[in-house]
Amino acid sequence: MPSSLLWAVDVHGSVYTLSTASQYWELCKDASLEFKRLAAAKQCCWGIACDQQIYVYVHANEVPIRYQEETYENQRWNPVDGFSDHLLPSDRWQWSDVTGLKHQPIKEFKLATPHWEWESNWYVDENIGGEPTEKGGWTYAIDFPATYTKSKRWNSCVRRRRWIRYRRYKSCNTWAKIPSQNSGPQPDPFHDIAVGGWEITDEPFGHLSVWAVTVQGKVFYRENVTDQNPEGLSWTEIPTLGEVVQIACGPCDLVCAVLWEGQLMMRKGINRDNTKGNSWEIVEPQNSGNGFVQVSVGVNVLWAVTRDRKVWFRRGVCSENPVGAGWICMNVEMVMVNIGLNDQVWGISSDDRSIYFRQGVTPTEYSGKAWKVIIANRDQDRSSCASSATSLVSAGCFFGDEVRLPPQASIANDADFSLEMEVIAKGTENILETIERVPCSNNNADGDGDVASCCPAAESKCDTVTSVFENISLNEGPSVKCNQTGLEPSAELDTDLSGSSPVNLDLVETSSISSAAVYPFGIEEHYVSEEHPLWAWLSGGGCDIDAHTQLNWFNVQSGLPFSMQSFSMPNSCPQQTVWRKQIVQQLIERSKREVDDFKHYEQAVEQSVWIKKGTMKWWRDGKPYKWTDVKVALEQFTGNDGKRDGIFFIYYTYNDVKKYLHLFLNEVTILVPIANEAKHSFAIYTPERTKQRWPIRLSTTTEQEMYDWLAVLSLACCDSSEIHGPPSHQALWSITCKGDVFVSEPSPSLEATQHPMPSDQLYWRQIGGHLRIVECNSQGIVWGIGYDHTAWVYTGGYGGGFFQGLAGSTDNIYTQSDVMCVYIYENQRWNPLSGYSSRGLPTDRYMWSDASGLQECTKAHTKPPSQWTWVTDWYIDFNAPGGTDRNGWQFAADFPASYHGYKTMKDFVRRRRWARKCKTVTTGPWFEVAPIALRDLSLIPSVPQGTSDQVALWAISSKGDVLCRTGVTKQNAMGTSWLHIGTDQPFVSISVGGHYQVWGIARDGSAFYRGSVTPQNSTGDCWYHIPSPPKQKLVQVSVGRTSVCVVDENGNLWFRQGISPSYPQGSIWQHVSTNVRKVSVGPLDQVWIIADKVQGSRSLSCGTVCHRLGVQPQEPIGGSWDYGIGGGWDHITVRANSMDPSHSYVPKAADNEPVKLTTQNGSTATKSKNILSVEQQELNQNAVKC
Repeated sequence: MPSSLLWAVDVHGSVYTLSTASQYWELCKDASLEFKRLAAAKQCCWGIACDQQIYVYVHANEVPIRYQEETYENQRWNPVDGFSDHLLPSDRWQWSDVTGLKHQPIKEFKLATPHWEWESNWYVDENIGGEPTEKGGWTYAIDFPATYTKSKRWNSCVRRRRWIRYRRYKSCNTWAKIPSQNSGPQPDPFHDIAVGGWEITDEPFGHLSVWAVTVQGKVFYRENVTDQNPEGLSWTEIPTLGEVVQIACGPCDLVCAVLWEGQLMMRKGINRDNTKGNSWEIVEPQNSGNGFVQVSVGVNVLWAVTRDRKVWFRRGVCSENPVGAGWICMNVEMVMVNIGLNDQVWGISSDDRSIYFRQGVTPTEYSGKAWKVIIANRDQDRSSCASSATSLVSAGCFFGDEVRLPPQASIANDADFSLEMEVIAKGTENILETIERVPCSNNNADGDGDVASCCPAAESKCDTVTSVFENISLNEGPSVKCNQTGLEPSAELDTDLSGSSPVNLDLVETSSISSAAVYPFGIEEHYVSEEHPLWAWLSGGGCDIDAHTQLNWFNVQSGLPFSMQSFSMPNSCPQQTVWRKQIVQQLIERSKREVDDFKHYEQAVEQSVWIKKGTMKWWRDGKPYKWTDVKVALEQFTGNDGKRDGIFFIYYTYNDVKKYLHLFLNEVTILVPIANEAKHSFAIYTPERTKQRWPIRLSTTTEQEMYDWLAVLSLACCDSSEIHGPPSHQALWSITCKGDVFVSEPSPSLEATQHPMPSDQLYWRQIGGHLRIVECNSQGIVWGIGYDHTAWVYTGGYGGGFFQGLAGSTDNIYTQSDVMCVYIYENQRWNPLSGYSSRGLPTDRYMWSDASGLQECTKAHTKPPSQWTWVTDWYIDFNAPGGTDRNGWQFAADFPASYHGYKTMKDFVRRRRWARKCKTVTTGPWFEVAPIALRDLSLIPSVPQGTSDQVALWAISSKGDVLCRTGVTKQNAMGTSWLHIGTDQPFVSISVGGHYQVWGIARDGSAFYRGSVTPQNSTGDCWYHIPSPPKQKLVQVSVGRTSVCVVDENGNLWFRQGISPSYPQGSIWQHVSTNVRKVSVGPLDQVWIIADKVQGSRSLSCGTVCHRLGVQPQEPIGGSWDYGIGGGWDHITVRANSMDPSHSYVPKAADNEPVKLTTQNGSTATKSKNILSVEQQELNQNAVKC
């Protein structure tokens, strides 16, 4: 989880921020401004300064805030002038918006505030629906308004073109004043402000609801506050039921205001269509004589403070019931309380003005358990403490049980320090040699016995060594003892080490490091600033904390710098390791003496059998297909050659006859948990069962038992395959539909032209973590993207998840979280009496179902996936594919059919999609890359020789911005920062080829090529528009060494022909295959896909890994598909496999060998290997959507 900020204001008006990853309050910029109130969100913070004006502080981001201004130029044709700006009186304006109702002359566009700047001049958009227009960007129609086309026809009487210009927000990381309104009544000076509403159901991403209260008690709402327009447009007054003194807004649709009389007003009717709501409802306090003075709301909570400073918690608050059910007194006195993300609570105590955090707040216990004070110091306190400590050091006052006065020479240079370290090392060496020479006459015959008792001399020397290191005087001069009352002289350090090395006295006398004292071991005391900060206001709206967040806010920090807090010299200091190296060297030599004497013995080889037994349920291979109780046993043994292998047995009874199945572990290709299963089940694949699409399916009683068996079996299979440790740099990475991450080590013959290794023989092992997309390259750099668009970088470890403590590394494993949505559908049918209702025909699907309609899924009975927990309630999803109406409904003629977001006369059924978010927390070798959320990314497969160490990494943000990562190297896989690459429209996919060819797919389905990208010019110069295949909308692209492959929304795979160094854009698209979900092109131009439907000998599987055979320079699209593991796979990348294939000669197979392809109706068709052209009608017929 990336760090986030808690904002606070002290009694002097200074603004501070406290990061979840820090221990100190940092003073905000523009310290000259003094503030009274703050209201924070993740991306910004709003505040009211002492001048009664509102300011906004927008966090700087590597992706700039850009706003697109657009206007349309309209023209009509006449017989005299042709197309001209002479329009009819009934026509739209010459310069208008897209509707033609608003007059927008291009010269009247001005910057709204001084905080913006123009990014470029006006230019014409020459793209329509993913296809380039004719020069000039004109689109033609019969009349206004109508459907526009890019080609001019004989009846085209009007035309228009779109002009675009971008403006950029420049006032980031500073307080920007919100300007006064240009028109309308000016609001009074403001008194309070609140920010929220960013999680209103299906509100556009980045929307904020900003509410403010004036000194006259009026409430105002700021219109159109978004990520692209952080200042908003204007203030709108909201009628109230009385004079308001304070207002609060939660992340969702809860808004509450405090009246002057002490009552609360809850805002009702807030939704995506009306973010301001429509009415207020009064909530009375528990005691009418003790009204409220301050309130704060979250997602499902409401906290308030009464006039006697008591804190109250409101039960039963939610979106459906914003007024709640009743009050609970928390028996604590606070000046104010504030609710942040995840309903976490902070408060300012009325006694000492300290900030307290409410611990134990969870989705099942919103009221929490206890208050804990935040004792983080301010940043200037730390600097003042350091200077104070330095002055105390110079005065001889050090913090510890023993304090020594500074020497006469206050500064010790590096030469003196080196000399002192050499003296220490020599003394230590002499002592160790003396210990080795001491005879031990009291040892018993067996060599056992206590060293101290049998060797008094050695014990004496050990005590000498201990005393040397415990009593090293770091400063010359007498010692003093420091207590609470003052400084008292202490006894001189006993340096009489008679009988020891004569260097000991010098060791004590010359061990001065510097004039600044250093604490003795483990006896430092913490310095706390005497000036306690007094807080006046705080806001946690941008502070993201949950039950798993580790905070450093509750520990006392020393005021001294870290280098002065303990006796530890900097790692960069070479003198530190002089004596340590000598000790280590002596230990190494001793170890060699003890090992060399036994090298002639034969290596011991353990030959044993290890057995694990249990009971499970097995899905029968034959009829009747059902779950059967079985007993299982894993036998793992070690052969004479020391190699470990094993057999897995399944014992079952059929027709009163005891039978069994067995699997050799070296034949197992993968063990994978099964997604969307009511039982805790997993599948075991072998090459033969992969061909059949019929794995062995087993289920356990509990989830923990399933993961225990998976861990044990996975470790045993790795032992049999002799695969251990982290994946190699050439590994293939894949992700299942469940989000599990798998890797496979390729064979050199995997990409051989003749006799390649079958892909169903690859062994896949699981790596901890949860991802949606993973990309890699041949240098071992691996990045991933979670379902919540969080970016992760591979740390080089292995294990995590259920492999902890068994088959995983202990280093480079981190906590990883992910959030995704679960969808169910509400279905209705129209009838003449009641219209649309939940009464369907007997042949209809369930009225509450999944997307297919085959499984019943209701709100009450739908559970989150295994290892996931709900984090939100059910809400209507207005972003369903195909569009929705204002209530979220999609219409069609019948079930199932193509759905659209508007009703027609032929639509007799409708559905709407409900969504609910769930969260998982696991571990894996992944480190989070904050703060930009990503949608897609691509790494250059292999860095060409002779170029720099920089690795090209391009990405698409969740908003569609194109980004380029700088500083990515083999040593620093995370990189340093993002560079924003300008585009005319949002992108959805990106890919970087082996020679820095960058291809992208825009949201409208068109392809783009980035020109002039080189190691020296990592961002390139401009985008070249590449027309998409006819009547196809592209969704994904992958670029190899010279090949470019794309996938359209209908599941068709296309190859770009005619690509050459002189013409990198290529010439035409060639169709390759259907039923393709994802494609990955490697550094050798190898092509792997995730196929939607693959017919096995026993069943049909969706989500299958397939490998394109016969790919070579003369035949770049290959000849046929080799089916690998599946189904249930969602993503694969082979962009790290740059192993040269073997080239053994074998006669080429016939070109007319048929290839099986599954059509939409489930039948099997055959096609020749030479796929030259496919009719467009056939493409759409065979296409299968994901």
